[in-house]
Amino acid sequence: MADQDETAKLWKVNRTIHELVKDRGFQVSDEEINMDLNSFRSHYGGHSGSVDRGQLNFFTNHRDNPSDQIFVFFSDERSVGVKTMRKLLSILEEKNISRGIIVFPGNMTPSARKVIVAMASQYKLEEFSEADLLVNITHHALVPKHELLSAEQKKTLLEKYRLKETQLPRIQLADPVARYYGLRRGNVVKITRPSETAGRYASYRICF
Repeated sequence: MADQDETAKLWKVNRTIHELVKDRGFQVSDEEINMDLNSFRSHYGGHSGSVDRGQLNFFTNHRDNPSDQIFVFFSDERSVGVKTMRKLLSILEEKNISRGIIVFPGNMTPSARKVIVAMASQYKLEEFSEADLLVNITHHALVPKHELLSAEQKKTLLEKYRLKETQLPRIQLADPVARYYGLRRGNVVKITRPSETAGRYASYRICF
C-alpha cells in the first residue's frame, strides 16, 4: 500500500514538473503530462511496483533557443546534502548544461543550499520538494495568468508608461508563482485578471 501511495505521489510530481518546464518554453512531450496513473506505474514501476526516481530524470531544449537546455534531477535522498548537489553538478558539467532543477522527497540541508548560491555565476540551480509539486498552483482558479516579459517587452513597457523599474509593484523571488516560472531579479511579469467591467485587465510586477 505504501508503494502505491508513493507511486501516486510521484505520478503527480512528475506531471507538474513537466508542466512547469513546458510553461517556461521548453519542449515537453504531452504524453508525459497526460499519462494516467496506470501507464505511469507500468512505465516507471519496477518489479516491486515502486518507482526508481532516477528513471524520472530528463533534460530538454528551449523551443525558441535549442542551445538553452534544462536538466531535471530527481533525488532519492530524503535530506539532500552536498554530496547529492555535487552529483547534480557533475551531470550538468558532463552534459554542458547550465540550468538544473533538483526535486527531492524531504528537505535540503543549509550546506546544500549554499552550493546553489556559490555556483550561481556558473549554474542556475533551483530546488523543489515533492510536496511543492503535488499540485500545479498555476491551475488554481484564484491564480491569474502570469507571462514573463522579454527584455525588449520590459523596455517597451517602461518607456510607454515613463516608469522606472522601482516604480513597478513587486513580486517576491520566493513567491510560489515566481518560483514556478523561474523568475530572476529584475524580471517583469504581466498578470492578466478577469474584470467585471473590462472583461480582463493586465497589471505588471517586477521580481525582486
